Amino acid sequence: MDLSSLAAFHFLYPAWLALIVPLWALIAWSARRRARDGNWSQVIDPDLLPTLRLESGGRDGAPWWVFAVVWTLAILALAGPSWHKEESAAFRAPHDVVVLLDLSASMTANDVKPDRVTRARYLIDDILKAAQDSRVGLIVFAGDAHTVTPLTFDVGNIRALLPALTPNIMPVAGDAIAPALDDARSLLRSVASRGAEVVVLTDGFTDLPQALRSVAALRSQGVKVDVVGIGAAADAHDRTAQDQPRTAGIPTAELQKLAAAGNGEYAPLSDARQLIARLQMSRSGQLAGEKMEDVKLATWRNEGIWLLIPLALLAAAIARRGWV
Repeated sequence: MDLSSLAAFHFLYPAWLALIVPLWALIAWSARRRARDGNWSQVIDPDLLPTLRLESGGRDGAPWWVFAVVWTLAILALAGPSWHKEESAAFRAPHDVVVLLDLSASMTANDVKPDRVTRARYLIDDILKAAQDSRVGLIVFAGDAHTVTPLTFDVGNIRALLPALTPNIMPVAGDAIAPALDDARSLLRSVASRGAEVVVLTDGFTDLPQALRSVAALRSQGVKVDVVGIGAAADAHDRTAQDQPRTAGIPTAELQKLAAAGNGEYAPLSDARQLIARLQMSRSGQLAGEKMEDVKLATWRNEGIWLLIPLALLAAAIARRGWV
């Protein structure tokens, strides 16, 4: 250990050092007791007195110095002496994913077969298959938002609930996405999630200004927001005799704006598979312990292990018959 290491010397767990105080208090008390002999020499024969004390096989002194050294070494080992740092590669933890499902009345439209909400449920099932042991949460929204499942590894439980998710279960009609985004943020914040992702499945919403504020709050928390447009574009619909769409198309521009504000991607339903594939590749790398080559973690190495060698030898000596 050179001088630079000596300057870096410290204890990782210094609170253990407080236990040395009782040791030296006990030694001081023992020395004082031995010095005054406990006044027993006035009533007990001097030749008999040594055999009545705590002594090492009748020798002149008990092995208090051995106890003191063992105790001190043990406390120093527990305190974790350290003077050297080790660098190791950082590993990125798997992401959490929160899915937001639109259950407004417009999701019953059948411009995509069999209808929008069914296709959205199919897409959620694909997300669950790609989860690969990541935590997934599910929130539904219409006029208000409701958490179906918090973040969980049990994707089978989420899959079992999917068939019941239809617009007619929502207690409040409407098409407001901001409350669902706020619930997703609260859900992720409650588990201190980092680098999480929110995937929105919707055919549109009516509260764009509030939604953009909610997405900005998620982005500030490090959460990425992807959006999938559930439905066909207006120009792809069947048309009436007046050449007007039978069903209003999804507001692609608004959905793209929401995704851009969340630093995410927008994908129409026809391209959703590519988004799922990207999520799967990202999470599979993270679950395998994706190494971040450009980030190194420096940790202090605990050198207390080296004190175990003399500690074991002294403990063996104490265990000899006649020492205690």
